[in-house]
Amino acid sequence: MQVNQVRKWALLLTAFLLILAPVNQAMASDSKNTVHKNDAYKEVIHAMGCSEVPKKVLRVVTLFQGATDSVVALGVTPVGVVDSWAQQPTYEYLRDALKGVAHVGLETQPNLEAIVALKPDLIIGTKSRHEKIYRQLSQIAPTVMAENVYDFKTTLDLTAEALSKETKGKQIWDGFQQRITHFHNEVKKREVNWPLTAAILNIRADHLRLYLNQSYPGVVLKEIGFKFPLPNENGWGVKLKTKEALPSVNADVFFIILHSSDAAVRQNYDAWRAHPLWKMLTAPKNKQVYEVDNVAWLLSGGILGAEKILDQLYQIYQLPQVDH
Repeated sequence: MQVNQVRKWALLLTAFLLILAPVNQAMASDSKNTVHKNDAYKEVIHAMGCSEVPKKVLRVVTLFQGATDSVVALGVTPVGVVDSWAQQPTYEYLRDALKGVAHVGLETQPNLEAIVALKPDLIIGTKSRHEKIYRQLSQIAPTVMAENVYDFKTTLDLTAEALSKETKGKQIWDGFQQRITHFHNEVKKREVNWPLTAAILNIRADHLRLYLNQSYPGVVLKEIGFKFPLPNENGWGVKLKTKEALPSVNADVFFIILHSSDAAVRQNYDAWRAHPLWKMLTAPKNKQVYEVDNVAWLLSGGILGAEKILDQLYQIYQLPQVDH
């Protein structure tokens, strides 16, 4: 009786092992596939969470200007970009690098069908623009998102990490910092009150905007070393609708960004600077008012645009440049 029970249990154990063998093989196969997949992908933490992106990206689509700028700076040609805000469809400084690249609509409303057609293996967007379509974008391809459109250092870092170009990204940033150090050394010889307070004034057809430290030009000028009026004010800046508010923008230097070439914009600028209060401010009194390029200073959003801002500052202060 006991011998029969032993045989019975032995047969059951053999059958169980035979059943288990294919399962173990399948699990081993899945494990190999998982290891293989992880070898080809990496996790990138970004403003919307964490995404697995290919370690070797071949087809990237950029959905905001700063990402497009950064990708080009890193030596990568995207397969798709959004339209530029001015000089449509592509900013002049990026045209050579983006010749023949497809466009996928507006930064504020990208065309999902056009993105699908490009078969990207990476999409770079920004939470401030694309949070509502993040899930749809992620179904098309791995998607990473910057927090906002103005923090060009974070955009460069995220883009470099997502493209596995971290070393190149660090080289670009270090080169920018070296130029800033050189600028400081030279500008101090001319401007005894350095660091200067700068008002970045964007002239619109019906009002004036003062950009501060959470705007793209504000972030760039802060990185370069300028200070700002209204130091206790947080955010991108303030709108000035009445000329009586002009004393709030007082600064050592004014950088004027005309929002467009429309006659109404120029007329509004003329009206503001003809006001008696304007003429009492420090920058106008000392003839330190400079019109600057609106694409580089306001619309570019990336490290190449920041380099162009620094170029213009070298020209404004007539300082010798170093090659970059």
